[in-house]
Amino acid sequence: MKPRVNTDLFPSTHFENSNELEHGQLINQKLTHGASNRMLKRKAIPSYIAIFADLMTLLLCFFVLLLSMSELDVVRLKMVAQSMHNAFGIDQPEDPDPIPKGTSIIRQTFSPKPSDMTVIQEVRQDAAPNEPILETTDLNLYMQAKQQRQLMQIQDALQEQIAEGILQVETREDRVVITIDEQASFPSGLATIKPAFVPVLKVIAEALADIDDPLVVSGHTDDRPLNTPQYRSNWELSGSRATSVVHELLRYPEYQAEQFRVEGYADTRPITENDTDSGRARNRRVEIAVLTQ
Repeated sequence: MKPRVNTDLFPSTHFENSNELEHGQLINQKLTHGASNRMLKRKAIPSYIAIFADLMTLLLCFFVLLLSMSELDVVRLKMVAQSMHNAFGIDQPEDPDPIPKGTSIIRQTFSPKPSDMTVIQEVRQDAAPNEPILETTDLNLYMQAKQQRQLMQIQDALQEQIAEGILQVETREDRVVITIDEQASFPSGLATIKPAFVPVLKVIAEALADIDDPLVVSGHTDDRPLNTPQYRSNWELSGSRATSVVHELLRYPEYQAEQFRVEGYADTRPITENDTDSGRARNRRVEIAVLTQ
């Protein structure tokens, strides 16, 4: 048998303290358990967040792809820029320097004092210049200007021969053409240059010496049939006359053989009718064409 202990002999405060201790431990356990649950709730991420983030990434990639594949509408951009300029305005310099104009192929635009140019001044001049700038981006405009310059240069050098009626100078499409009269340059039915015409070819060579563009020398005849021991047809005669002119020009060191092209057209490209003697005489010719490039 277990001995019975008389609890009355112990003070009551001992039991009170033990009860309080057990009660405190229980409360601490409850507090610790609740805090851990709250921490778990805070650390847990909802499952839809991953799907949402993946969807946003795909949308971002999609719009970036659309932007990279899109094309810039230059006309609409210029219209927007012009409307912004009209709405807000851009201050102009009080006394802008005159803008030089030119047709150089090296520099396409001109601006005064480029070393002192600032960003603001550049924007002001490009936005609304007081005077129009000659645009050289149009290739046709540049070719026409160069062709007219070559025409004036050749006419000035050959003005004496043009006045005598030996030569004619004109422009045709993409070339400047020097027309040599057959009566002054070749005997009838032959491709040998007359000695009196050699000085004229020298003047032509000096006039074209500074031109680097290709030269096309073409021979032309009338519609009369030709059949001689030297030339079987007008084709051979026209080509031989053009070749004789090229050989004479190649005597001068300013010219290279790669610069020339020889063509013979016989009577296929008349400049007038072959009904009269004067018309046939005009069709018998040699042309030196400068291909403007």
